Amino acid sequence: MIEDQYRARTPGSAALYAQACRVLPAGLTHDSRATSPYPIYVARAAGARKWDVDGNEYVDYFGGHGALLFGHSHPPLVEAVQRQAALGTHWGASHELEVRWAELVQRLVPSAGRVRFTGSGTEASQLALRLARAYTGKPKIMRFVGHFHGWHDAVVAGGMSHYDGAVPAGIPASVIGETVLLNADRAEPVLDTLSSRDDIAAVIVEPSGASWGQVPLPSGFLAALREATRKRGVVLVFDEVITGFRWSRGGAQARYGIVPDLTVLAKILAGGLPGGAVAGVKDILDQLDPAAAKAARREKIGHQGTFNANPLCAAAGVAALTLVEAGDACARAEAAAGELRAGLRRILVEEGVPWGVFGEASVFVIFPNPARLPVDPASFDPLKLGFKGLKGARDPQLNNRLRIALLAHGVDIAGGPGGFVSAVHGGRELSQTLDAFRGALRALKAAGNL
Repeated sequence: MIEDQYRARTPGSAALYAQACRVLPAGLTHDSRATSPYPIYVARAAGARKWDVDGNEYVDYFGGHGALLFGHSHPPLVEAVQRQAALGTHWGASHELEVRWAELVQRLVPSAGRVRFTGSGTEASQLALRLARAYTGKPKIMRFVGHFHGWHDAVVAGGMSHYDGAVPAGIPASVIGETVLLNADRAEPVLDTLSSRDDIAAVIVEPSGASWGQVPLPSGFLAALREATRKRGVVLVFDEVITGFRWSRGGAQARYGIVPDLTVLAKILAGGLPGGAVAGVKDILDQLDPAAAKAARREKIGHQGTFNANPLCAAAGVAALTLVEAGDACARAEAAAGELRAGLRRILVEEGVPWGVFGEASVFVIFPNPARLPVDPASFDPLKLGFKGLKGARDPQLNNRLRIALLAHGVDIAGGPGGFVSAVHGGRELSQTLDAFRGALRALKAAGNL
């Protein structure tokens, strides 16, 4: 019934998916866009909404994978990109915009003594780990199960799959061996490992907890990690690809008052266009500077990238971060997300569905309780379940059915399931979302999925 309704609304998307499968593996360009029986194909978007090729309108919480703090086609960003496109999209030269962009990052992000731009968050993650290894002279990287840092070889195992630390296809076992993979449900084993080893160059962590907060960190975890890494001379890396400029204007580190040595940035950084950066301690970043590296008797770290600080992306980034710095976008998005989370919980209680809703700042996460635990939606505490009970117990089929049920009711959510709330989600969008959620739950009940 749910799938029938979805198919009836989206014949144009079905046709495009069939066409895509002839040229793209799985018909996709990003794993997280996988949807059964097929994804929607979007034709345009504005504000908090988007429209597919069949003309269906959706309240959007996919939010450009978290990149769109100001929603779609925000006029100041559109104007900045259009103005720059007419001046040139790639000069192959240094330019003023990259300087202004870096200055904005430096003013907003507490750890940003220096800034180096990259083409994506994955590239920034890779560069941060290279810098940390070179700076410390040590080989190992400590990571946490389920924490996502891009798709390069050094961070795949335990981040996207193979949560037991096994070797994913296509990744050399020797690369996996350079990682110390730990669970983040408790701080004590992490601190014990740090104190007992002298080969760890860096600890990299999502300060929100795994996958933008789908598995929150226990209280005090980040503070203890900061103290231990500082004591042991280990570089602490915050992956703020999602939390940067969303958890607060200065990211999670400003919200929590815990400053790492290096910060990985992307998404909101470039105003919804491609772009990433590493920001951090001057001495570590200056390994990229030939003169500074020579003065410190270090080898200069090589770093190229055709699209680093691309003028088009820099124009969007300057426009976006100028708005972040001067306005209250983070606060507005967070307020709307808080109202949405409260409304979703209320509906779960009213409909008698033992699921959970949680999240921080301007995100929300839905826990569909695949193991059918005795959950009270009004008092659900995700910390009691840890990684195994939250992300480790995911039911992809149930998550997919929830997503297409919501799509059939005019709402698009991201993986998790959950989503990203922007500064332009207003009362009308929230009301429509809550009605859609209630309708989706009732459809799932009728189909025997609850």
